[in-house]
Amino acid sequence: MEVVDGPFVTRRQELGAASARSLLLTVLGEFVLPSGRPVWTSTLIELLGELDVAEKAARQAIMRTADSGWIEGSRVGRETRWELTSAGTRLLREGTDRIYGFAADERAWDGRWLVVTVGVPENERALRQRLRTQLGWAGMGSVNGNTWVSPWTEREPEAFGVLDELGLLGGSWSFVAAAGQIGAERSLARSAWDLDAIEGRYEDFLELVSGRRPRTDRQALVAQVRLIQAWRRFPLLDPGLPRDLLPPRWSGNRAAEVFRERHASWAPRAQLAWESVSRQD
Repeated sequence: MEVVDGPFVTRRQELGAASARSLLLTVLGEFVLPSGRPVWTSTLIELLGELDVAEKAARQAIMRTADSGWIEGSRVGRETRWELTSAGTRLLREGTDRIYGFAADERAWDGRWLVVTVGVPENERALRQRLRTQLGWAGMGSVNGNTWVSPWTEREPEAFGVLDELGLLGGSWSFVAAAGQIGAERSLARSAWDLDAIEGRYEDFLELVSGRRPRTDRQALVAQVRLIQAWRRFPLLDPGLPRDLLPPRWSGNRAAEVFRERHASWAPRAQLAWESVSRQD
């Protein structure tokens, strides 16, 4: 029996946990990006504090985000206010588009697959891991170490970019075609993606947000940030497969409905609270 040192972390606890910097980016993307207005250090520290981030960790997150070139500060007396840089604006806009686009209504599928074969030497373990990570981010699944698939053929340019960046275009091929009569497409999907693990994450998400019913505007603000923080992982975890390829009663459908409903319901009060907490003469 394996003995694990330290605290045991459940999937639900892991899903609810977040780094200070990740929470900061969620706040910036949800409230600072749409308004285009600067935000004070004290505002960020106050809100992050309500999200259980210690002041020291909050300040470190702000400075690391600034060091990355995503925000820039200006002094006003003894205070500092922060604005998004062009790089930060682009980063957060791409992120919010992916988060909310992922939760949009189901897309129609034309029945075609993108298939990419990649030749990577077995001894290039680091390269194989980078390939797996980046093609996974692009929503592709691995049937084996050399064959990648996606039901969304428009992802071919993204796959091309990954292979080009990794120097793997030579010896790689891509195909776009419908499935033949050998094998079931749902079995192919299960081979390429761990759908049971993804569904477990959705069930954890539903459990995590099920009891949240904010009574005040300030509670709505905190709940909204936590909701987005918990949801933002799914565009990377879930390839967004068509319904035809998913198991019956897929938990992701219910989770997306809950996310959209809660986000729309809490947004007006969360915005009022943000305007109140971010106001400083």
